[in-house]
Amino acid sequence: MELHNLKPAPGSNKTNKRLGRGPGSGSGGTASRGHKGAKSRSGYSRKIGFEGGQMPLQRRVPKFGFNNINRVEYKAINLDVLQALAEANNLEKITLDDMRAAGLIPKKGLVKVLANGAITRALQVEANAFSKKAEEAITAAGGSVTKK
Repeated sequence: MELHNLKPAPGSNKTNKRLGRGPGSGSGGTASRGHKGAKSRSGYSRKIGFEGGQMPLQRRVPKFGFNNINRVEYKAINLDVLQALAEANNLEKITLDDMRAAGLIPKKGLVKVLANGAITRALQVEANAFSKKAEEAITAAGGSVTKK
C-alpha cells in the first residue's frame, strides 16, 4: 500500500445532487421542491409542532394534573433494613448519618421509617418521620424513637 493507492471505501462517498441547474440535470426548474407553497420557498423553516395550520397535538390534548410545591417526599426505610444495618455494623443507635454511610438514603433526603419486617434488637432510631406501627414495633422491642 502506498499513498497513491489510497482511496475511500466503495459506497462511502456520494456526489451531492446539484439542484436547480437546468432541465438537463433532471432536477432543474422547481429543484425537486414541488410547486408553490411555503416549503418551496427559500428561508422556510417549520416551527416545532406545526401541523400545517391544523390544531397541533399539544394544543388538542387537555392539560391535567398538578404539582404541589409544598409536597414533602420521604425515602422509605423498613424495619427489616434497620435490623440488617444494626446487625452488620453492631449498632445500638442508628442515626441519619449511619444510613447515609450505608448508602440507604441520599445526602439531603428525608427519611421515614415504615413497619415492614420485624425488629428484634433494642435500637435507638433517629429519622425525620415514623409510621405509627413502626414506632410501636421499635418501642415494643425495647428501643426508642427520635424525630429529627
